[in-house]
Amino acid sequence: MARVCQVTGKTRMIGNNVSHSKRRTKREFSPNLKTKRFWSEEEGRFITLKVSCNGMKTIYKNGLAATLKKSRANGLINIV
Repeated sequence: MARVCQVTGKTRMIGNNVSHSKRRTKREFSPNLKTKRFWSEEEGRFITLKVSCNGMKTIYKNGLAATLKKSRANGLINIV
């Protein structure tokens, strides 16, 4: 799962570079992904996720367990 947030499902977007002469060439907008370890109180261990900064904000707001449960239901995470 390269370049995909495991919480929000954000992937890369394709757009255009526009020069001064309005010539358009293709470019890629990558999500702001970080590899981060989160402590799980329920499991008593660290869980490593590749998440965007928006995904981190979601985890801090809703809690790790609730966010993982929702992400598993959406098919984004395959962690045992």
